[in-house]
Amino acid sequence: MPEDADRQRLALEKKRERYVWYYLAYFLFGIHIVAFVMIYAVLHAK
Repeated sequence: MPEDADRQRLALEKKRERYVWYYLAYFLFGIHIVAFVMIYAVLHAK
């Protein structure tokens, strides 16, 4: 069944792609959190 294996491979690729997008989203979100904390620290420094 070549089309069955192909369908399975496609599903795995979609799953991996979703994980990559989640990783990217968390990464960008984390960078913004760090940036806001740094801006807050600089603006409120004595």
